[in-house]
Amino acid sequence: MARYTGPKDKIERRLGEKLFLKGERSHSQKSSVLKKPYPPGMHGHNRRGRISEFGTQLQSKQKVRNTYRMLEKQFKNLVKKALDTKEEPYSAISRRLEQRLDNVVFRLGFAQSRDQARQLVNHGHITVNGKKVDIASYETRVGDVVNVRENDKKSSYFSSLVPQWLKNYDAPEWLELNKGALSGKIKKQPMPENGGLRPDDLQAIIEFYSR
Repeated sequence: MARYTGPKDKIERRLGEKLFLKGERSHSQKSSVLKKPYPPGMHGHNRRGRISEFGTQLQSKQKVRNTYRMLEKQFKNLVKKALDTKEEPYSAISRRLEQRLDNVVFRLGFAQSRDQARQLVNHGHITVNGKKVDIASYETRVGDVVNVRENDKKSSYFSSLVPQWLKNYDAPEWLELNKGALSGKIKKQPMPENGGLRPDDLQAIIEFYSR
């Protein structure tokens, strides 16, 4: 299945809320979901209305899937695996989403979007416990140390841009960030609230894939 590479603004407008897909721009007043708070298309102004139970479940699924920039098959498999465990469902899903390597790189502030974080991982700029890992979906564990590769720290991106972003950035409480070393550690398992995931969205996702 191909990865969607079209305008990210359209995804947010279709779902009716910010998903922060475009880094710094998503936090500004330039965000199109603020300027055009209706679905894209000729009849976008008239397309907000009552939504069915299935529609609500689908919308929640699409919102979370697009937030974490995952393909449908990837997302479905992650949810199914989470539900097959004895772990509390909400925690199981959110933990697997948050502990993906691309998301950890994003949460550590080494990238301004998950798309950018995925590229950093795929291009071999990131190590886990001293070993290069170039699989964005790699599931990190408590105690893992995530670093920018030593040779890559000299690049203008990591030596200039990233330190500038990190000046006023605080990583989530489940991560330990060393800004000077461009290094982070998984201190504990993230909870649903750490990722900003709403219980109603998680419940809708569970119901969607349990049909």
